[in-house]
Amino acid sequence: MDYPDDRKYTDHDEWILLQGDVLTLGLTDHAQDALGELVYIEMPEVGAVLAAGDAVCEVESVKAVAEVYSPVEAEVLEVNEELDGNEELVNSDPHGEGWLVKLKVLDAGPLVDLLDAAAYAAKVAEA
Repeated sequence: MDYPDDRKYTDHDEWILLQGDVLTLGLTDHAQDALGELVYIEMPEVGAVLAAGDAVCEVESVKAVAEVYSPVEAEVLEVNEELDGNEELVNSDPHGEGWLVKLKVLDAGPLVDLLDAAAYAAKVAEA
């Protein structure tokens, strides 16, 4: 799997696309593959303020339930309404239409610790 070079990646298998102070967050192809077919996503409230490391949302698949974490202190700007009843978009297009939330970054400091695409691909290959 090729991971898009325009994003950063977390150790929790999330991808981050930063545009100004707006961060789009989603699950990587590796994460959706490990989880299997998604059946439900519990989204956060728009306007919620999260600390770095807080759970943003919970994804439920036929195999497991997993938390998706915010890599930074941020405010929830938007949730992907397209996923309501169409959770499989995360499985079919994890790095595109299957994004989860958009966050307004309040403290970008932790972003320096994220992995680039090559480092994330190497990490996944070792797993």
